[in-house]
Amino acid sequence: MIPDEYFTRQIQLWGEATQQSLQSKKIVIIGAGGLGSTLAMALGTSGIGRVDMVDFDTVSLHNIHRQIAFTLDDEGKNKAKAVAALIQCKNPFVQTTAFEMPFEAFRELGNSYDLILDGTDNLPVRAEIDRYAKETGTPWVYASVEAFHGQVCFFEASDFSAMHISDHKPAGITAPIVMHIGSLQANFALRYLAGLPVDKDRLYYLHFNTEGELVTQKFGMPV
Repeated sequence: MIPDEYFTRQIQLWGEATQQSLQSKKIVIIGAGGLGSTLAMALGTSGIGRVDMVDFDTVSLHNIHRQIAFTLDDEGKNKAKAVAALIQCKNPFVQTTAFEMPFEAFRELGNSYDLILDGTDNLPVRAEIDRYAKETGTPWVYASVEAFHGQVCFFEASDFSAMHISDHKPAGITAPIVMHIGSLQANFALRYLAGLPVDKDRLYYLHFNTEGELVTQKFGMPV
């Protein structure tokens, strides 16, 4: 198998030089649940040279309906390890490491990346990711989901502290919105890594109105 065959459709989109440039890029996905497994499925087969996963949690039965990287056979396995193994099986041109640990321990390892992707499910950890990103000079892509709505922001200069930080737990989540928001995150990431324009430091809020129409609102984040 050769890369030109595997990545044919992307090479048709932006050429061999851009595709080859992705091979030198390194990303880390913090959290390997709903958003994280969607991100891994989308980006782990895109040609990015290194895709690392961080998660201390194990797969539970109630995760599987919306966390698309997992099957019933994965119940009880560490999420980061299961996702890393899957993308390694799908793409022979990617390197990946699973870090079975909380983010607080991972940040002490001193690894460097071109982009950080948030696949977590609580605001305090996202605030820690923002501090880590600022300390290391690394942009990151935030996302969250609940019920039928979600939000995404590519953070570069703006500060996550502008968000209301609480330990809010979502009342419920539909599977499609997780994949939709994760896909939007992945598109931001891939465009950025491929050197294409990206709208940064702007919060995208997506929701269905009472008529069932998908509405996207955009809010500038303070810098």
